[in-house]
Amino acid sequence: MRPTGPLHLGHLVGALRNWVALQQDHDCFFVIVDWHALTTDYADTSAVQHYVREMALDWLAAGVDPERSVTFVQSAVKEHAELHLLLSMIVPLPWLERVPTYKEQQAELRERDLNTYGFLGYPLLQTADILVYLADRVPVGEDQLPHLELGREIVRRFNQLYGPVFPEPQPLLTPTARLPGVDGRKMSKSYGNAIYLSDPPPTVGSRVDAMLTDPQRTHRHVPGNPEVCPVFTMHRVFSTPEVVRWADAGCRSAAIGCRDCKGALKQSLTGVLAPIEERRRAWAGEPERVDAILARGAEAAREVAAGTLAAVRRAMRIGP
Repeated sequence: MRPTGPLHLGHLVGALRNWVALQQDHDCFFVIVDWHALTTDYADTSAVQHYVREMALDWLAAGVDPERSVTFVQSAVKEHAELHLLLSMIVPLPWLERVPTYKEQQAELRERDLNTYGFLGYPLLQTADILVYLADRVPVGEDQLPHLELGREIVRRFNQLYGPVFPEPQPLLTPTARLPGVDGRKMSKSYGNAIYLSDPPPTVGSRVDAMLTDPQRTHRHVPGNPEVCPVFTMHRVFSTPEVVRWADAGCRSAAIGCRDCKGALKQSLTGVLAPIEERRRAWAGEPERVDAILARGAEAAREVAAGTLAAVRRAMRIGP
């Protein structure tokens, strides 16, 4: 994950819950990719280190276990940069230009000058992040599949030129619902519509109160359609099956109002976020321990990455 701001419920549903499950049965590398943050935020780097620490706290609070996984900061393992450089020598420019998110993000972030190699090449750096650990599976959503396919193309080209070094990483698709924000659009920091993992309960409550509902339900006695209501979508993700059935039937029959539905959602979110908040507060009180976890993770990652780079140099017949 890129440390460009606080994590919200979309990150919890879209990635962290899956990571916590994967670490039970897989050898996992979880990387705070601070170099990737520079691809869009290079003009002002003042907050990157702050967000690195905040992200580490959110991960640990959500259940990422440093005893079961390797957790570290990208820039602490220089082999990522070296492999990125070596791969850049063999990747045709059109391969990078055709990645869908390249033009999409340029259009979305017009206020920033993204005409840099760093922005064009960030999918290549992503590939280096994966290949440096010889990873065979990558947990991704469907929107990241073009990036992973680029990675496989790069592997095939490298192995054809220099001999078999890298496996072709396969997607481990993460099943996620499209989580709506307060305004009904996809939850996103850039839209200002997110509920953050670090938000205190009063803030969570006020954000839920502000959520849009079925626009056709203009009065309490008018039956609604839960299928078009962002609040009900959140219920499906965070509430118990009993509460979901109650909200569905109550909305359709007008037995409950939108305020009732939002009140139940607040309770569900409290149940989800309260344990995370408690663990986060505990980790925040032990900064030296968090630093030690990241340092230990970087050391373990470096050991693997150094072995990979040694094999790469041998294959390319360069370096010591």
